[in-house]
Parts: sequence; structure tokens; C-alpha cells
Amino acid sequence: TSIVTSELLYKNLLKSEQENWNDISARYKVMTERIKEKLEELHNKYTFYSVSPRIRFGENVYFEENGCIFLSKADDDEGNVDVLFSTKDLGFSDAFIQRLRISPDQRYMAISLKSENSEEATCVIMKLDHSPVVEKVIPSVFSFEWATNDVLYYTSQKNLKCQNVFMTTFTDQKHTKLVYTEQDARFFVDIYCTKDRRFLTINSNSKTTSEVWLIDCRHPFKLPALVQARTKGVIYHIEHRNDELYILTTYGELAQYKLMKAPVASSGMKNWQLVYALEKKTKLVDLEMFTDHCVMFLKNAGHLYLNVISFVSHLVQSIELPTWACEFELESHPEHTTSTCYFQLTSPVHPPKCFAYSFKENNLIEQAVQEVPIITNCHTTRLLAKSKDETLVPITVFHSMNSKELHRKPLLVHVYGAYGIDLNMSFKEEKLMLIEEGWILAYCHVRGGGELGLSWHKDGCQYNKLKGLHDLKACIMLLHQLGFSQPKYTALAAASAGGVLAGALCNTDPELIRAVVLQAPFVDVLNTMMKTHLPLTIEEQEEWGNPLADENCMKYIKSYCPYQNIKPQHYPSIFITAYENDQRIPLTGVLRYVHKLRKAALDHASRPSKKGNWIPSIILDIQANGSHCDSSWEDSLNEVCSLYCTHL
Repeated sequence: TSIVTSELLYKNLLKSEQENWNDISARYKVMTERIKEKLEELHNKYTFYSVSPRIRFGENVYFEENGCIFLSKADDDEGNVDVLFSTKDLGFSDAFIQRLRISPDQRYMAISLKSENSEEATCVIMKLDHSPVVEKVIPSVFSFEWATNDVLYYTSQKNLKCQNVFMTTFTDQKHTKLVYTEQDARFFVDIYCTKDRRFLTINSNSKTTSEVWLIDCRHPFKLPALVQARTKGVIYHIEHRNDELYILTTYGELAQYKLMKAPVASSGMKNWQLVYALEKKTKLVDLEMFTDHCVMFLKNAGHLYLNVISFVSHLVQSIELPTWACEFELESHPEHTTSTCYFQLTSPVHPPKCFAYSFKENNLIEQAVQEVPIITNCHTTRLLAKSKDETLVPITVFHSMNSKELHRKPLLVHVYGAYGIDLNMSFKEEKLMLIEEGWILAYCHVRGGGELGLSWHKDGCQYNKLKGLHDLKACIMLLHQLGFSQPKYTALAAASAGGVLAGALCNTDPELIRAVVLQAPFVDVLNTMMKTHLPLTIEEQEEWGNPLADENCMKYIKSYCPYQNIKPQHYPSIFITAYENDQRIPLTGVLRYVHKLRKAALDHASRPSKKGNWIPSIILDIQANGSHCDSSWEDSLNEVCSLYCTHL
């Protein structure tokens, strides 16, 4: 009876919230249309200039645009292309292309297709004859790589977990078999192919520990070979060159990434030799391996740069990049024999721009294949805020150079601070629109994120979560002190786990902000981490702790958990977007949070006050489509319009 009653209450509450949102959104219909037109104009403008990531095979170039896979020639200046695949033509019109892999002889193409309502993808294998045809469809696939011309390895996904690796063949004797199973629920398995295509790696990773198994692509039917048994606290990833494994790892006294190497035949940790160690507080974004060089894509306090390691001269060349750059976008699988490394640079207000580094010329080339309009009126400022424990926290600020009286301009602050993941600073049309309309954008790189390397994450997880909250407060206070807006014009934006810090700040320092925008927020930490039947709870313990096994951990989570610390007081207005199909953030937790928050705000407003009590708007938009991780451009457009109309 209690279960039926709970389900009925949930359905009634869901219906009530949807009706409430429909009433609110109707008031802003005219403004929504204006913003939508502006965003579509910007989207169309910069989509025209953008260059999709390329996969190069000799003279052939494969790329994806608008749900289609195209084939062109590298030296073709006339724009001639062949269409190899179309989501609409093959009945996948509601899906988008997530991953593309071409077999070594270019006879097969594997594509993963993802629906906006699910986190599980479908893998479609095409045979690339004169007229490409579907060879096989595999449901619920996460990652996949070609071992040979006709042998594909893939991982299956179920309930947000990947723990099984399969091999399937496209020879005359077609068959599929299970190759590897991970038994530990904290570990997630994926497949990777080394740049020289010599090995596939089966990577089993928790938040803090790794284990890698090798598939020799020359002998794809042999059992996987273990590189190094998992050692608690040691993360490692594998590349290959000249019969040596190059190991990117945290192994050693200082828990920062190092590049090490070992013979393939004796790959155990005792044989690892240091090649290069990263500097402290440096984030390794990615690594590309070439025949005679290795390129490290690095970030330090928001600044991007390259380190190019020569395996011939053993010298390390550091390459500075434009100061406006905030994110790298890399080719999905470059040819390791090439003499040039291609990549793109972008920022929230700068569309991706193509660059190339030439190993022969030892210089950086800014490519102008399609000239992107230069954003000349936007200024990038980098600041350091002093947190409660004296730690300096980086902030990246964007604002119009023509802006006068910045203290009167609206400010949108962004925060995340979890899992060692950086704030998303790739190009977004809505960010550029805000700059053009006089907004200031600030990105606070607080502890718990990964912007300053592994130690930055470690200093903001488990029993250090409050440090991220102190960092966020210090950042906002510094922005106001330096004249970037003021509390009554300041909004805070966060998504997913970023909702922990944003929600906590609403409880501890609500006077610093006027409005908060949360997307699929994690706001009920304690209750969620107490429910081990949820798909992610066990593996998330390395980030948040285990309150079921540790009473001190329970008390600590309770001290900052947004839901647990709601009380009758002044609150900023809060706009929350949640998704019915979200497997990561249970909708019930978001509904509880909103209900409790509204009650606290009304209780506070009912108390007598000389100044009068302002009642904040607490709005919940529950999306029937979309999921936690992905949504289509159209859904994002509608969401952004609603968001800016109702709150900002």
C-alpha cells in the first residue's frame, strides 16, 4: 500500500510541476521567440564556419555533419564528397552520431548512435562497398575498436555500467564471444586502440585505480595479456611505440601524471622507466603519440599549452597557445606516421579554430581553411581568488571590451568542482549572445575539479568537499570586490554534481547571488549515497565517501548536502531543469529538494520583517525528452530560451 501511495503522490507531484511550468513559460512566449531567433542566427553563422573532426586514412578523409558520414579526398579543393551513412535514411532520425571507427582496410565502418532519451548507444556496422549496406546492429554498446580488418571488440552497457568485453568477427565464419568480465562494481570498462594500431587496450578504471589488458592486433583471437595488476591509488593508460609500452600514470611518490615506458614483454610496474614528469598543478588534457614524437596537451590555471617530446633528440619543446583559448578539440584518430599534429582551440565565446603543429618546421600554424569571424570585442581576464585556507583559486572572466560601469552589469558565474573534471569551456552560442548583450561570464575553477591536476581533485573530494564551497565563495567575493557586477545582478549556473556546491552556497551565503540556474542537479547527496541499489552509488563512494560504513562520513556529507541544510531564510530565485529519463540524478530527489526549498522560503517570508520579505521564484522545468548527458540542439535551444527568459 505504501508503494502504491508513494507512486500516486509522485505522479500527482510531477503533474503539478508540469502544469506550473506551462503557466510560467506561457508568460514569456514573446521573449522566448526573440531569444530563439538570436540563438538560431548565431548557431547558423558559426556552424557554417565550423570544421567537423576528421579521420584521415592516407588520401581519404572521413567526417560527420548533420547526422551523415561523408568521405572526401584530402587534396580535393572542389568539395566533392560521398555520403556513406545517413541517420534519417536508415531509420535513426531521432539519434545522433557519437563515435566513428573505420576498419584498417576501410572495408567496414562502425558507428555508435545515441538517442537523446537514453545513455545507451546502438552500434551500426556498415560494409563500405560501392553501395554501403548495414552489416550488423549491436544494441547497448559503449565503446568499440577494430582489431583487424574484420574483427571488432566492443563493450556492452547496462544500467550505466560497462563490465563486459565482446569480440565479433565479419569473416566467412561470423561469431561473437565474451572476452573479458569485470567483477568489481566500482570499475568501468572501455576499449581503446593505440595510435599505431598495434594493440587494443581493455581499460578497467575506478575513480582512483586502473588495470589494463592488451589485445595484440596481429593475433586478435589470443587471450588478453595483463600489463600490470591493479594497485590501489595508481591510475595508468597505455600507448605503444617500437615494441615499447608508453605508460601515462600516477605511479610514484608525487601523485601527478608521468610518462613512463617499459618493454612489451616485461610490462610490470618494476620495469617502468621515467620519460617525463608533469609540473605540479598541471592538468594533462590529452596525449597524442606519433612515430618520433609525443604531444602533450596541457592546462595550467586555465592557460593552454603543448609539450612536444622528441624520441630522437630527447628534447622537450613547450609551445605557447593564444591566451583566449580554453579548450582543445582533437582529431579522433590521427595517423601516427604524419609529420603534423592537427587540433582545434575554442572558448565559451570563441568558435573552434584550426591549428597545426609541424614537427619538421617546429612551429605552430594557424589554419585558415574556413576563416572564422574574429571576436574582437570580448576580453579574457584571468584572476586568482584567495580561499579560506589561503589557496589561490583560478577564475576565467569574459566581458565586452566596450562595457562601462562593469559593477552595474549582470554576471553569470559557473561552477562544477567534482570528479577531477574541468568546467566545460567549449563554444556555446548562448554565451556569446550574453556577451553581446552586456553580460559578464565567470568560470570558477574550484577544488574538486581537475583544472590544476590530480591534487586539485583530491583536495576537493570526500572529506575535502567543503574546500570547494569555500573556493566558490572566495571567487564570487573577489569578482564583486574588483567591480565585476554586484550581488543583486549576479546569477550562479551549475549542472549535475556542480549542483552540490551551488546548492550549498544557497544555504550558507545566499546574499552573494540573486538567481541560480541548475541543470539536472545533484542536490540530495546523503539520501542518494545511502541507496546502494542505485546504479552509481558504489563507484561514487570514491568521490563522496560511504556514509553507510562510516558515521563520520555521514556527518560530513550532512554538513554540506544542499537538501539536508535547507532552512527558513532568504534564498535567491532558483530555476531547475530536470529530466524524466535521467538515470544518474533521480527525479524524486530533485522533487523533494524543490518542495522543501519552497516551504522554507515561504516560512521565512511569513515572518515579520522591517524590510519586508521577498519571496523567491523557485521554478522546476521537467523535460520529458533528453537525458542527463545529451540533448539535441533543438532541445538545448528551447531549454536555454526558457532559462534566460524566466530568470536572467
